Amino acid sequence: MGIKTYNPYTPSRRNMTGSDFAEITKTTPEKALCTSLKKNSGRNNQGKITVRHRGGGSRRLYRNVDFKRNKDGVAAKVIGIEYDPNRTANIALICYEDGEKAYILAPEGLTDGMKVMNGPEAEVRVGNCLPLAQIPVGTLVHNIELHPGKGGQMVRSAGNSAQLMAKEGKYATLRLPSGEMRMVPLVCRATVGTVGNVDHNLVKIGKAGRKRHMGIRPTVRGSVMNPNDHPHGGGEGRAPIGRPGPCTPWGKPALGLKTRKKKKASNKLIVRRRDGRAISK
Repeated sequence: MGIKTYNPYTPSRRNMTGSDFAEITKTTPEKALCTSLKKNSGRNNQGKITVRHRGGGSRRLYRNVDFKRNKDGVAAKVIGIEYDPNRTANIALICYEDGEKAYILAPEGLTDGMKVMNGPEAEVRVGNCLPLAQIPVGTLVHNIELHPGKGGQMVRSAGNSAQLMAKEGKYATLRLPSGEMRMVPLVCRATVGTVGNVDHNLVKIGKAGRKRHMGIRPTVRGSVMNPNDHPHGGGEGRAPIGRPGPCTPWGKPALGLKTRKKKKASNKLIVRRRDGRAISK
């Protein structure tokens, strides 16, 4: 994938970049694998806003991606690589030998006509999904399960991969993209390779309207609000926060406060946190 630039016929176009979609080989989605996506605008089942700055955006269909990869021992052929508006990674449409079609995350290097397979007997090759027990140490993997059979939950965004560092007892040790070292059960599955669309992080949005197309509404700084709207607001001219640290609109600490529970059950599986510190047992 490459990055394309635009002629600067407006100020916003001057610094805007986008994907050239060189990897894309199929432009229309598979209708049978799509479902309609209801817009909630960041609201929960009570209609209350639980995630701010959401709303609007272009209509889109949700592509039902197979994160479980549990159809074992049946080879599948890659029909096409598609753009997915719901994620940063591209997706690949595959067709199994028995005629069933499915979407999977498209790893870097996967192209039309290639064969992929799931299960313990699959080769260690880009796009194949197999248990961590069957993957050699040092291999780059993505779409990693945390619980056997639940489907991949980690390392699913564009350009990311985790490295299998060691295997000991019932667990494999993985180095995640954040730098965290974490143990995962050997029976959990992972897909070999790096997630494709690696240049996604180089794309410059360029203008506010492009964010609105994504369903993201404007964010206003607390320091420019009135004191009745935000703890950072008020004061004559530009004023400091006036508190020991930055706060949310509701007065809770923000920016740097650790929200992970100290007694979370999975803490014992984290060997080293992403800040380089060993986690306290």
